[in-house]
Amino acid sequence: MRALTVRICLGLLLLPAAWHARAAEDISVESIRRDDALEVVCRATIDAPLDIVWQTLTDYENLAEFIPGMRRSRVVERRGAVVVVEQSGEARFLFFSHAIEVTVASTERPPHALEIALLKGNLKRLEGAYRIEPQGAARILLTWSGIIEALSMPPLIGEMLMRSNVEDQFRGMVREIDRREALRRERERELSR
Repeated sequence: MRALTVRICLGLLLLPAAWHARAAEDISVESIRRDDALEVVCRATIDAPLDIVWQTLTDYENLAEFIPGMRRSRVVERRGAVVVVEQSGEARFLFFSHAIEVTVASTERPPHALEIALLKGNLKRLEGAYRIEPQGAARILLTWSGIIEALSMPPLIGEMLMRSNVEDQFRGMVREIDRREALRRERERELSR
């Protein structure tokens, strides 16, 4: 009986972690080759309010803290709805890696779209957008769709490397949204006591 009680208590303690793991894993990724580029579409349904999703997507200065492979992200200029961001990091797949150094223009169209365009860097092409679609009752369909093309990489390796990188980064974003939403809920619970 004592062993059963311990298992039940352990299960209840691990339930929030299991829910967050499920939420972060509830992701679909599709990719298709377009000439020398790779088109990638990632989708996740997230249980978080729109403002948490938007704040996480636009937290440029802290992206390196939760986006896998990103070492640095810093805002260099703001021009109205356009934010110019320098980023560096590394894309990895198995034992292959590729350093990434880019400057992107992030055009904010709150609260439902964030468009990204390559200004300069060591990628040949990078353009895409996050789309935020409310699904009712604090549920959001978050979609990243974009085209990416690496310079000087064999096509098959480059394709696998870039797909893996986009998927890892999208998963990192979803995990961070889940984490921030869990913190918000915990603060609400504490305030209501």
